[in-house]
Amino acid sequence: MTEKQNIWAPWRMEYIRGIDAPENDGACFLCEAWAKPDEAAERLIVHRDERGMILLNRFPYTNGHLLVALGDHIPDLPQLEPSQRAGLMELTTLAEQLLQTALNPQGVNIGMNIGRCAGAGLPGHLHIHLVPRWNGDTNFMSVVGQVRVIPQSLEAIHEELCAVLPKVLG
Repeated sequence: MTEKQNIWAPWRMEYIRGIDAPENDGACFLCEAWAKPDEAAERLIVHRDERGMILLNRFPYTNGHLLVALGDHIPDLPQLEPSQRAGLMELTTLAEQLLQTALNPQGVNIGMNIGRCAGAGLPGHLHIHLVPRWNGDTNFMSVVGQVRVIPQSLEAIHEELCAVLPKVLG
């Protein structure tokens, strides 16, 4: 009989416990990150400007999973002003350029989940997900074990993305 192997992902427990929790007494991690620009590194913010911010997802699907959010706590697209929608797309474009420059993925999934039943973990604050993809990056681990193997720490990928930011901004 072969010995059973364990793969530990203790950082996922914070996410799992928070899935069905009430909205944390109105707390929004994106609003908190926006309100504290001096905590950019701790909050994994890669870029911030007058439009919004690009930050790493603390609970990534794969290495380099980014979130793009405006500073305003708005739940869906029709409530945004046209300039906010444009700003959100410009930040998303910058985020894709960061991923291409730093990680050279073969593809990128870009999308948003509006409403809890659509998969939004934070339904009150509209944000866009960018998930870099490589051929063969999905394997039996996700399907059978319901575990994702992320090959790089959040801190290391944060440093890497921040290092290429000046090059991307030109």
